[in-house]
Amino acid sequence: MPTEHLNGIDLHWEQAGEGPRLLMFNGSGSTIDRMRPLFEALGTQFDVVLHDQRGLGRTEIPAGPYSMKEYAADAIALVDFLGWDTFNVIGISFGGMVAQEFAVTVPQRVERLALLCTSPGGAGGSSYPLHELRSMDESERAGISMTIMDTRFTPEWLAAHPEDQLFVDGISGQYGAKPGSEAERGEIEQLNARSIHDVWDRLGRITSPTFIGAGRYDGIAPLSNSEAMAEQIPNAELHVYEGGHGFFAQDATAFTDVFKFLAG
Repeated sequence: MPTEHLNGIDLHWEQAGEGPRLLMFNGSGSTIDRMRPLFEALGTQFDVVLHDQRGLGRTEIPAGPYSMKEYAADAIALVDFLGWDTFNVIGISFGGMVAQEFAVTVPQRVERLALLCTSPGGAGGSSYPLHELRSMDESERAGISMTIMDTRFTPEWLAAHPEDQLFVDGISGQYGAKPGSEAERGEIEQLNARSIHDVWDRLGRITSPTFIGAGRYDGIAPLSNSEAMAEQIPNAELHVYEGGHGFFAQDATAFTDVFKFLAG
């Protein structure tokens, strides 16, 4: 479980598997440990590298504010350290935002790009302002959290669809550091950086084939945002799945498509 001092911080990263090189970016509040099942699944077909982004997990929590440019620079420093010249990239949710920033900064290094349940910001549309949830009372926050995860997830829907209730139960309580802790400060800094993400006017710089995956009922990164990205990014293809923000866990065809795309 290596940690290196890169781009001015102690950055924790892991590597798994064999095959085409793949750099993975996690979503809001996610760490290597939380995403290990997917990380290991990708490792069955790819030489995949995943790091705890600044402020999260076992990576340093430096003073803020953080910027999307810094998140991308952390990853550039990591692949430079690894000696990777070109490689595939996959980003999920917030990780998709960082992946966009990464791809417009060093487009020549990205062979194939997969952007899942994410948004470009600006005129292309922003994702739901998750930083605002912290100011809500617990009951209001819980209700909104479910309906933005999947716009169908009302109490009535979940009562009639037990498989979706199991999905909700599986993700409930996964995130959220102890109030007042340094870990919470890192999460807040990430959410603040997320709130000002805007790569829209630079998406034309992306030169790699790009897979855009969206959930039809995603209330965090609405389908319209993915449709806009698909129009703005050259060589992009849009795939829409029957699910919400976690469509890749709801629609069994999603990751089969992603794996095939990344394998070329």
